[in-house]
Amino acid sequence: MAMATYVKVILGSVAFAIFWVLAVFPAVPCLPIGRTAGSLLGATLMVIFQILTVDQAYEAIDLPILVLLFGTMVVSGYLERADAFKYLGKLLTWKSKGGKDLMFRICLVSAVSSALFTNDTSCMVLTEFVLKIARQNNLPPEPFLLALASSANIGSTATPIGNPQNLVIATQSGVSFGEFVAGILPATILGVLFNTFLLIFLYGDLLSVKKDQDDSAAGVVNGECVDSHHFSPATMGGHRANSEPENHWFLNGAYWDYRNQPCTRRWKRQLWKSCVYLVVVGMLISLLMGLNMSGTAITAALALVILDFKDAVPCLEKVSYSLLLFFCGMFVTVQGFNRTGIPSALWELMEPYAKIDEISGLAVLALVILILSNLVSNVPTVLLLGARMAASAALISPAFEKKAWLVLAWVSTVAGNLSLLGSAANLIVCEQACRVPNLGYTLTFWNHLKFGGPSTLLVTAIGLILLKS
Repeated sequence: MAMATYVKVILGSVAFAIFWVLAVFPAVPCLPIGRTAGSLLGATLMVIFQILTVDQAYEAIDLPILVLLFGTMVVSGYLERADAFKYLGKLLTWKSKGGKDLMFRICLVSAVSSALFTNDTSCMVLTEFVLKIARQNNLPPEPFLLALASSANIGSTATPIGNPQNLVIATQSGVSFGEFVAGILPATILGVLFNTFLLIFLYGDLLSVKKDQDDSAAGVVNGECVDSHHFSPATMGGHRANSEPENHWFLNGAYWDYRNQPCTRRWKRQLWKSCVYLVVVGMLISLLMGLNMSGTAITAALALVILDFKDAVPCLEKVSYSLLLFFCGMFVTVQGFNRTGIPSALWELMEPYAKIDEISGLAVLALVILILSNLVSNVPTVLLLGARMAASAALISPAFEKKAWLVLAWVSTVAGNLSLLGSAANLIVCEQACRVPNLGYTLTFWNHLKFGGPSTLLVTAIGLILLKS
């Protein structure tokens, strides 16, 4: 693409810079309006500065991605109501054998739940539970918080619905759900295992503290039963959504404990939960069969709404509409920045040194993705580089095109582990951990970087070796 006029290049860069600053530092003192408003401001400026027309701005919004994201959030909300996250949490404490065993379980549960329910949702619902487990076992919370966040990011690479950037890649690349999973799953499994062993190696001494037998026998943390902890799905702002009390139904304007209800009502509850799980399994099977991802997700969401047989407003209120608006603004802003010609010019300079069929080229490409993902965030990086990487790889061989998309998905996601600001999942864990009553813990930028730096570089390299073979 040819460079735009100097005026449009400058104005487009200013609009993109404003978007970037507010996306990375949403509470910047000079304009503390947050990520969503910052994204919409960047999009509006692209139109005001005449980088894009209004029609071009609308065309830049990728509706299939928004529908897929909306559908998965609705499905996650109903899974939460069906106690899916509660059962995952119980796996963490069932017959636990000490700190290292807990570390392995947290990494495994975090990775699996992120692949199925997105990394942000998993971090939102599991952070408080992880803190309580650490306190129950008289263990320091930092290693477990790092395990939760890093494993969530790595695990989310396994599926197109694991994180937002994978959603973008899946819809833009044409790679089917099954091909995506088959191509990247070996790297994900090995990456999660290596990350777990690295955590145990670095924090092994801290994980050897003996459990408090009195607390563990009672299953109590500060007077609260760990097994009864109730989860809530994620929202972009990091706030806990209002959800119905555990073991209760909402009837006639009030919550009723279904354990005190007749046996038939308890069976209805169990039947409803079974139907929810069947719908989700059916959705995953449909995705693996190659059916349209956004259509499958919204169909599953509507099926759950109908099965619930009640007003859907409470569940729909848990959808992070601010995240959907953020994506709308980001699509327009990135498209405007693309039309300035700057990304194309930079790619033309780098392309000769970033050949995906060469080891040195793959290393350069991975380094560029890693740096960009931490500077401008992973989703904008995918939007800026995706089509260019795929086109360049296709010129070498058509077989390399799919590999280019998988490399982009792997590196842009794992790059989120480099620093605390690298991914929304990291920030969710940090913010949630600070807010837990009586258990609050601050995960600092430098403590995260000390582990995140070596973990990101080594896990990225392991994945690239598997993806190249």
